[in-house]
Amino acid sequence: MDIPPPPGAAPYQRWPGPYSPYSRPPVNGFAIASLVLGLLCFLPGVGLVLGLIALAQIKRKGERGKGMAVAGSILSAVGVLLLVLAVVTGGARDFMEGFREAARASRQDTGAFPVDKGGCLNAPDGRLDSMKFGYQVDEVPCAGRHDAEVFASYRVHHATYPGDRVLTGVAETKCADLQFAYVMDRWQDFGDADLYYFVPDRTTWRRGDRHVTCLFGAPDPDHPLKGTLRSDGTTLDADQLAYVTAEQAFERAYGKEPDAERVEDDLPGHKEWAAGVVKGLDERVRLLRAHDWPASTRERVDALVAAIGKGRTEWRKAAEAPDADSYRDRRGAAVAGIGDEQAVAVRKSLGLATTSPRDAAPGGDATPGGGAGSGPDEGHDETSEV
Repeated sequence: MDIPPPPGAAPYQRWPGPYSPYSRPPVNGFAIASLVLGLLCFLPGVGLVLGLIALAQIKRKGERGKGMAVAGSILSAVGVLLLVLAVVTGGARDFMEGFREAARASRQDTGAFPVDKGGCLNAPDGRLDSMKFGYQVDEVPCAGRHDAEVFASYRVHHATYPGDRVLTGVAETKCADLQFAYVMDRWQDFGDADLYYFVPDRTTWRRGDRHVTCLFGAPDPDHPLKGTLRSDGTTLDADQLAYVTAEQAFERAYGKEPDAERVEDDLPGHKEWAAGVVKGLDERVRLLRAHDWPASTRERVDALVAAIGKGRTEWRKAAEAPDADSYRDRRGAAVAGIGDEQAVAVRKSLGLATTSPRDAAPGGDATPGGGAGSGPDEGHDETSEV
């Protein structure tokens, strides 16, 4: 219970008020922060500003911490000066380069590939199939000339080293699939690029490397790649992305044609393929109709949808053909009804490539060929063409 002061006595003062043995002013928080930032050389500009604010508040409020504010301001001012000198003399650039080199060295020590997805590189002598390739690569901008572009990396889940043959088989299949998540536009011009991959060998596996790296590479050192092949959500606008997504539904189905070229050798397989193409066309139409196209493109999309409808009828008849001759007759009309001619008009309005993969090469496939990488020897990975 509070006891009132005797008559005529002045009441005790409470903070804020004059200093007394029973009430000391607090330490200014900005002064503490300024000293910490000054000691750590972290955000020196912020530390200097906080120190000046602290000095002003201490003078006005009578708080403690003037020495800390002064020390923090001085240390932060020194930090700002050193930072300016580093930028002017190039020290900051050298520091970052050294940091990147250390990071690359650390990744090499653990067997990790030194270039991430979306990065481009040059190999020694430009030869991706060289036994000396290893991890000795130079990362370079994709806009200029380069030997390879990394488009995917994934982890292999095996308790023990599965052997080169297993890793090679997995890489061939997986990298071939992953390329279309990086290059969503199937009409993209791959030029002379081949598909390569980098797998762990027994030595790098022991260091902890479990990743397969997939690359597009130039098989001829005298004809390097130029510019990125990437066409996904990071490089396409909303309308372009919507269109290539719809087109992928058909291209995936169309790309599953049976290995047997003669219909007589696998009529059931060819009919199953035709049925799959019908489903792909249906999905393509659904996605095309679902998007709100610009006025300059909408009419062209409608013409494409109409052409796909006619072609779908022929593909359905091919899927139901009773014999090889009937199938061949229907398939000829079906292929002509894919809608490539109308697709070119849509692509022009969207600023996309206009050469169909069915016209780009003798084999009708514009995707990279069979370059591949493996690690058959102890102590290093390598790449080689199949």
